[in-house]
Amino acid sequence: MCNRAQRGDPETIRTTFGARMWREVNEGPLIVHPKDPGLVVLRQDGELVIDQMTWGFPHVMKSKVTGQPLKPKPVNNARFDKLKSFFWRWTAEKPSQRCLIPTTRYAEAIGEPGRMTEAWLSLPEQPVFAWAGLWTDSPEWGRCYTGVMTDNAPELADIHDRSPVILDPEDWETWLSAPLEELYQFDRPYPAAKIHVERTNVAWVKKPSAAPTLL
Repeated sequence: MCNRAQRGDPETIRTTFGARMWREVNEGPLIVHPKDPGLVVLRQDGELVIDQMTWGFPHVMKSKVTGQPLKPKPVNNARFDKLKSFFWRWTAEKPSQRCLIPTTRYAEAIGEPGRMTEAWLSLPEQPVFAWAGLWTDSPEWGRCYTGVMTDNAPELADIHDRSPVILDPEDWETWLSAPLEELYQFDRPYPAAKIHVERTNVAWVKKPSAAPTLL
């Protein structure tokens, strides 16, 4: 489950995706965690634009004790095999609610529990690549997005059993415009040979405010 990713700088994103900034925003963190503001590319009024949204769809659960709604948690990843579920279908089936998440690299925790370290994954041939995403306009956090996940390449299974759905440039338009049924061609591992893995000694420390969730 990816809950730590590094975005590209706005100018590189504009150049890579041929998109313009939709509105003026503060740049936000370079390393993005769930509930942080991140940059996404979407189609708005017929053109590609870059917007800043909160990472994670708000998911409100009720207290088992009082029955009252609890503070929303960010659902930062959507499993591809769950896109037809009630929680995701109303967004996934609408091309207007899909987006591309410009990413330079993403992190996973590796190692023994209590001694986990960061491993960063990137694409040498694509300094900024597109992670398939969905977005919505929520009453709690305004515009927000989530990243779609699929099975990881077998060669990288020791890092995690799932990975972001990485879209090559020739597939961007399909993700943004095709019917949901056509998108299942992307529900497959991205080739491990195209992914660079940097295993570090940096301790994996969760961001306390994130509390990421996957549905």
